[in-house]
Amino acid sequence: MKNKAGMRAEVSAHIEKRLSAVEKAFIESSWEWEHWRDGQMIDSWVDHNICTDEGLDHVLGVAFSQVTQITQWFILLYNTNTTPVAGMTYACPAFTESTHYSEANRPQWQEGGVSSKVITNSANKASFTCSTAETIYGAALVSDNTKGDKAGGGVLYNVSDFSGGSKTVASSDVLKVTVQLTISDV
Repeated sequence: MKNKAGMRAEVSAHIEKRLSAVEKAFIESSWEWEHWRDGQMIDSWVDHNICTDEGLDHVLGVAFSQVTQITQWFILLYNTNTTPVAGMTYACPAFTESTHYSEANRPQWQEGGVSSKVITNSANKASFTCSTAETIYGAALVSDNTKGDKAGGGVLYNVSDFSGGSKTVASSDVLKVTVQLTISDV
């Protein structure tokens, strides 16, 4: 038989445990890649990412602090062996962006709306038509469409390093990517 003080401590501990679980939320993404050559898909893989501090600050600012929402996002490729870290910013990404693709601008991430805590561009994959042979190490989701730009005052939301290492592309190869952003509570 428990006394009132023992019961109160047990209930209090249970409530604290439930509150700490309720307060947690996770934002993550998956990047689904397709590598095409001469009209044939020659490889496909899925990678995950790191959301940058800059990107997460932007999300909080839009949701809770009247920061202006960015309405268009774009995908860039990078061609340096750089490990993504949370402190990367648009102005100081630590990687070198590849601009060796035929599209005039970074491909737009054209999302299809939010459903069940998920938003994705699966209905309209972003594509890069490679204009030269090179080695690609990863990609990032950014708020500016200008190839090679770091000074435009943009936001670097997240960075996805190729988990299987680098990918070598040939001229005329096409890389297609679906980026799915998910938020969940624990």
